[in-house]
Amino acid sequence: MTTWTAPEAHRVREPFTGDERAMLEGWLDWHRQTLLTKAAGLTADQLKLASAEPSNLTLLGLIRHMADVERSWFRRRAAGHQIGAIYSSDDNEDGDFDDVAEADAEADYATFLAEVEAARKTAAELPLDHEFVSPRRRRISLRWVYLHMIEEYARHNGHADLLRQRIDGTTGA
Repeated sequence: MTTWTAPEAHRVREPFTGDERAMLEGWLDWHRQTLLTKAAGLTADQLKLASAEPSNLTLLGLIRHMADVERSWFRRRAAGHQIGAIYSSDDNEDGDFDDVAEADAEADYATFLAEVEAARKTAAELPLDHEFVSPRRRRISLRWVYLHMIEEYARHNGHADLLRQRIDGTTGA
């Protein structure tokens, strides 16, 4: 039996010029790939390792969380698709982080990739000025969603960097 290992990530440079949408999409994609770079070459068991005790945060938990976040902001909220969360529930809002020990890392990695692609397709159909009402009853634009997603990934990529360094000493961009 072979052990699944997270594949190498192919991160393209972040954009330095372009129109607003190209800049937002480019930076978001750069951050998406940065998260996958932190997982690259690790086994499923390593991705499930809570390497910064006492936190239960894992690289697989971050991948699962961001799959849920991609779905939530682009598809459920911005586009209004009537689909549920992937890992979280009313009974366990942190299911993306909490239920990692028994998770299928390869399947969860594939789910993340699928959600990113679905988010890209959904966002491409909407103008940046598209607005929707958030669960907190605030009017939000798709532009805001892009900015929030970049911030969300930036924060979690910092976590991922620390987790990866604790697992095998790998550091860097």
